Amino acid sequence: MNGVTLVTTKKELKSFVQFPYDHYKKDNYWVPPLYIMQNDLVDVKNNPFYKRAKAAFFIAETNGRISGRIAAIHNQAYIDHSGENTGFFGFFECTENQNVANLLIKVALDWLREAGVSRVMGPTSPSMMDEIGVLVEGFESYPSVMMPYSKPYYDTLLKKAGLEKVMDMYAYRVDKDMVPYDRVEKAEKIVRQRTPGIHIRRVNLKKIREESELIRQIFNAAWEKNWGFTPISKEEMEHLAKGLKLIIDTDFAHVAEIDGVPVGFSIALPDINQVLARMNGKLFPTGIFKMLWYKRKINRVRTALMGVVPEHQHKGIDMLMHREAIINGPKRDINESELSWLLETNTEMIRVAERLGAVREKVYRMYGTSL
Repeated sequence: MNGVTLVTTKKELKSFVQFPYDHYKKDNYWVPPLYIMQNDLVDVKNNPFYKRAKAAFFIAETNGRISGRIAAIHNQAYIDHSGENTGFFGFFECTENQNVANLLIKVALDWLREAGVSRVMGPTSPSMMDEIGVLVEGFESYPSVMMPYSKPYYDTLLKKAGLEKVMDMYAYRVDKDMVPYDRVEKAEKIVRQRTPGIHIRRVNLKKIREESELIRQIFNAAWEKNWGFTPISKEEMEHLAKGLKLIIDTDFAHVAEIDGVPVGFSIALPDINQVLARMNGKLFPTGIFKMLWYKRKINRVRTALMGVVPEHQHKGIDMLMHREAIINGPKRDINESELSWLLETNTEMIRVAERLGAVREKVYRMYGTSL
């Protein structure tokens, strides 16, 4: 059989989820995610993202074998917030076959056109809070936790299929030996002098529901006017916190307060990809033991979430929170950190990263087109 099929059965959805595991099995730097997490991302009945969004999943076949996949996503929450009549595509994977890529993009765009949108952007898999973009630079190393890896030819496939670059996003790497500690300490003193009452505390995992709601409110306020932003619902944040609770380390998860009032947060995640690379996507029967053993050997973190409320932005509070992770890292044998993703237009955060001694290691790309 040749062509593209709309996923309608459990068997087809299983094939949709399985395809990347087969597609990348010979790629040294692709990290197999946990099947349980991938199944959750396409669970339209139970994942709270789909309470405000609809999606259609498609698989391509060539000579009876799966040769690609894609999802078309109508995110009403994004449309309501942004005022942009934009739909999304996501979960894009494809063999090096332009005809297959063209078909996948066509069916996704046709579905979104029928849904009434006038522009398409992606990939988001499924939302901007999950893995987004296509890797276009930095194929020579493992991606960090919750960051994608792609075939080098994807950029060409998508452009030839009629899409164009919308935005690049950067991943910056900081080695502990590259950090200008004297500059960091000097910056800390200046920020504390300019912002009396500033205090950086650890996230309290014993009160994870209260903390996740506090972080959600800061996040929505901080990111409200940012490119691609959709406010995250309380249910979505609880779902995210539940998934991350087992890997969050309070040495790298902080809340900034001024006179006791929360104004910012930063979450750096231990790079669990260093463990997942050994598990082939499975927790059982032996994966759970590998997880417990190798988790102790993780030596990298990724600053995945950060935000400061608008009235306290541009005061260096983000630098203070980065400092906490920098100081705590060597104590935990963490010798490397990734700051990602940073929009190519976010010159302020790029400057912060570079002042911390960071170098750009990877580039991810978002694509789009008008319908």
